[in-house]
Amino acid sequence: MPRTKLKNGALIASLILMWGLSWPVQKVGLNYMPPLLFAGVRTVTGGFILLLFALRRGRVLHWRRTWSIYLISAFLNVVLFFGLQTISLGELPSGLVSVIVYLQPILVGVLAWLWLGEKLNLRKGIGLILGFLGVVAVSLEGLSGHLAWSGFVYGLLAAVGWAVGTVYVKRVQNEVDLIWLVALQFLIGGAVTTGLGSLLNSWSLVHLTATLWWSMAYSAAIGVALSWLVWMYLLRAGEASRVAAATFFVPLLSVALGTWLLHEPLSIFLLLGLALMVVSIYLVNQNPWGKSKPDIHPVGTCHTPAE
Repeated sequence: MPRTKLKNGALIASLILMWGLSWPVQKVGLNYMPPLLFAGVRTVTGGFILLLFALRRGRVLHWRRTWSIYLISAFLNVVLFFGLQTISLGELPSGLVSVIVYLQPILVGVLAWLWLGEKLNLRKGIGLILGFLGVVAVSLEGLSGHLAWSGFVYGLLAAVGWAVGTVYVKRVQNEVDLIWLVALQFLIGGAVTTGLGSLLNSWSLVHLTATLWWSMAYSAAIGVALSWLVWMYLLRAGEASRVAAATFFVPLLSVALGTWLLHEPLSIFLLLGLALMVVSIYLVNQNPWGKSKPDIHPVGTCHTPAE
C-alpha cells in the first residue's frame, strides 16, 4: 500500500475515533455545566483555534459579499445542531443520542435529492427506509418511561438542523473559502448559543472542576478544531468518499465507548436501532473509492460532526 494511502487511512481512523469519543466526553462535561453554555463555550473556543489557522493561511474573507452564508450556516450547523444535540445529551445516554443524531446522513440523502437534484437509487432508498426504522427502534426505548421523550425530540431536531445545514453548505460551498466558513460558523454560532445559554441558565450552575476542564478542552480543541482540520486535509486529498463510507463506525464506536466508560445500558431496542442505522448509513454513503468523490460536510461530530 502506498505511504500516502496508509497515512490517509490512519487519519480517517483517527477522525472516526475523535468523533466517536466526543459523545461520552461531552456527556461527562454536562455534569458540571448546563448544555447550552457547554455547547456555546465549546464551539467559540474551537472556532477561535480555527480562526488562527484561517488567518495564518491568509485567505480573503469577502465578508460583505458572503456574510449571509456565514450567518445561515452558523444558525443551522451550530445553534441548531450543536445546541440541540447537547441538550439531548443532557437528558439521554450518549450512545443513544449518537444513534438518533446520525439519522443525519439519511436525511441528507433525501434533501440532496429534493434540493440539489442528486440521484436517489434503489440502494440509497433501502438505506433511507432502514434508517427510519432504526430511529423508530431506538425511540421505542422511551416507551418504557425511563427516558425523557424531550431528549428524543431534541436529538431528532438536531439531526434535521445538521442535515439542512449540510445540504445548504454543499449548495454554496463554491462561494466561500471552506476554512473561513468553518471558523466563522463556530465563532458566530457559538457566541449566539452562549448568549442563549446565559439567558436560560445561570453561570452559577457551572462547576469549574478538573473534569470539566479536560472535557471542554477535548470537546473544543479535538472534537471541533482538530477534527475539522483533519477533515479538510482529507477533503483536499480526495478522500471524501472513504470518510463517508466509514461514518457508520461513529455511532457504533460511541455506543461501545458509552457502555464501557460510562456504564450506559444496552437494550435490545438500542442494539436493533444501532444495527439498522449502521447498515443504513453504509448504504446511503457507500461509493466505489475510485469513482467520483462527493463533497460531504462533516460531523461533528461529530460529529461530527459531532459532533
